[in-house]
Amino acid sequence: MKCMYCGCTDSKVVDSRLSEDGTSIRRRRECSQCGKRFTTYETVEYTPIMVIKKSGNRQAFDTNKIRSGLLKACEKRPVSMVDIDRIIDDIEKKIHNSLVQEISSTEIGDMVMDALRNLDEVAYVRFASVHRQFKDINTLFEEIERLKLSLEGQKDGARSKK
Repeated sequence: MKCMYCGCTDSKVVDSRLSEDGTSIRRRRECSQCGKRFTTYETVEYTPIMVIKKSGNRQAFDTNKIRSGLLKACEKRPVSMVDIDRIIDDIEKKIHNSLVQEISSTEIGDMVMDALRNLDEVAYVRFASVHRQFKDINTLFEEIERLKLSLEGQKDGARSKK
């Protein structure tokens, strides 16, 4: 690490600590030439993930867009911010762990719908109506029927385990 005072590239680490938020390591270093101390931070380097929109355009992955959609879908519903943050964190981890450099907005929307399906049915239908672009009331009813069947299947599966 290059000393910020004299430019020497030889330094030793005197102290290392995890940052308060746990996302980086703070290192105190001492220059072997001038003896002055300075601080450096080590963080994980993420490969930028691009989202392919329905139009074909590409944008950088942004969790704030997921948060915005979730907040609209969960408005006036008994869904806590802790639940919303958990959904966002889970989706972000899935995307980063998949090691893909590009993902479609449709795949991200499907992940959000999967999370909402088990959390709040009304929020799920609200989000689905925008994500799936329902054309008419029949399409909405079809989605509600799929949701009902899915939830009944989960209940039946839970009963059979008992």
